Amino acid sequence: MPLPAVFADPEDPQLVIEAKKVALEDEEFTYTERDVILYNLGIGATERDLQWTYEGHDAFSPLPTFGVVPQFGASSGVPLGWLPNFNPAKLLHGEQYLSIKGPVPTSGTLINETRLLEVLDKGKAASVTSIVHTKDKATGKLLFENQVTVFIRGAGGFGGKRTGSDRGAATAENTPPNRQPDAVVEEKTLPSQAVLYRMGGFDQPILH
Repeated sequence: MPLPAVFADPEDPQLVIEAKKVALEDEEFTYTERDVILYNLGIGATERDLQWTYEGHDAFSPLPTFGVVPQFGASSGVPLGWLPNFNPAKLLHGEQYLSIKGPVPTSGTLINETRLLEVLDKGKAASVTSIVHTKDKATGKLLFENQVTVFIRGAGGFGGKRTGSDRGAATAENTPPNRQPDAVVEEKTLPSQAVLYRMGGFDQPILH
């Protein structure tokens, strides 16, 4: 099913109501097996992990978190200039929710459908959540749902609601069990890993 045209909320002030009405264009994302390998290397796969680093392997596939990559241009392109005192230099990535809806192709062209989902007034800041559905262009099948929250310092005070709605798994508390872990694994980040990660679909400087 396509996303609704507008995620209406009776608590939204007029400023947010109008922002949610702005139609956002669908965005294409094309990737190859090489892009998948670069992404897998960027998050820690090595030459020993042929299912993630060799396209000829019978089980070759993207690692599951690859699902955050195709939507990146779509979610980061959501206009925020309607917020009071908006300054992109004060924008922080706050939360990321990813739901994988089906098997992920090892290459292809995807379509990202984006909507403004929720806007919160935190007083001295704003919290803005977008939702992106990523579909296979060839089949129309939904592959990923991302919900992306950004926090913009200095952009609050517009009279919006302060507390977010229940969005199911995206907002559920995940309280760790009060016991010792089942297992402990230590991994060392390679010096080149941030550079590889950037080449695997993120045309941005890596800050953390």
